[in-house]
Amino acid sequence: MAHLLPLLTALLLCSYGPVGSLGCELPENSVQLSKMTWWLLGQMRTISPALCLRDRRDFRFPREVLNASHFQNTQDMSVPHEILQQISNLFHTQQASAAWNKTVLAQLRTTLRKQLPDLNTCSVVQGRARQDSVLTTESPTLALKRYFHGIHVYLEEKKHSDCAWELVRMQLRRALASTIQLQESLRSKDADSGSS
Repeated sequence: MAHLLPLLTALLLCSYGPVGSLGCELPENSVQLSKMTWWLLGQMRTISPALCLRDRRDFRFPREVLNASHFQNTQDMSVPHEILQQISNLFHTQQASAAWNKTVLAQLRTTLRKQLPDLNTCSVVQGRARQDSVLTTESPTLALKRYFHGIHVYLEEKKHSDCAWELVRMQLRRALASTIQLQESLRSKDADSGSS
C-alpha cells in the first residue's frame, strides 16, 4: 500500500491542470509548422506530374484515421505524429538526398525535427493509455504504417525514379493537408470547449 500512495498522488496531479489527463496538448505552433512542411513539399517539385502518368498509383490513404469525430480534443496526437514521423523517415534516406534539392530538403528535415518531439511525447503517453481500448478495430497508427509501407515498396519497385518521388511528394502533400485540417478542427473544438 505504501508503494501505491506516490503513484496515486502522481496520477491525481496529472489529471488536473494544463497537461490534462493524457499529459500533452497540441503545441501552439503545430499547425504553423505543418503548413510550413506542406509548403516545403510544394517547393520540392522538380518535374511535371503530367510526365509521370504511367507511374501513377493509388496508395489508398486511410482517410478514416483523420475523422475529427474520433478525437476528443487536441490531446490525440498519434495520427499527426505518425504521418510526420513517416514523412521524416522517407526524407532521411540516401535516396531522398540524391533526388531532391539539398537546401529545400535540409529545410524540410529541420521543420520536421521541430515538430516531432512534442508530438512524440503525446503519442507515447496516449499509446500507453489506449493499449487496451483498440482490440477489435485496426489502430490508426497501424493503418498509417501500412500506407507508408506501400509508399516505400513503390519507391523501391520504381528504383526511386524522379517520377516515383514526384508522385510520392504529391501524395504526401495531400496527406499532410488532411492532417492540417484535422489539427485546425481540433484546435477550434478545444477553443469552443474552453470558452463554454
